[in-house]
Amino acid sequence: MYKSERYQVPIWEKSNLSLDEAAAYFSIGKDKIRKITDDPYCEFVLFVGEKRLIKRRLMEQWLEGMHSI
Repeated sequence: MYKSERYQVPIWEKSNLSLDEAAAYFSIGKDKIRKITDDPYCEFVLFVGEKRLIKRRLMEQWLEGMHSI
């Protein structure tokens, strides 16, 4: 068994998602997510160096309050 196969976490259990994972999970395009998270006051984005991660639970809560994006 390869090391990466042992640590596969289902997307719905991850606390932080990559842009690709967030796009698949929320059915929103990567470009739209990138545009939303460009806002300096966005509370559900986490930068790890240049890498942009989405805090899944916070984005879920944010989306629940939206009627359009």
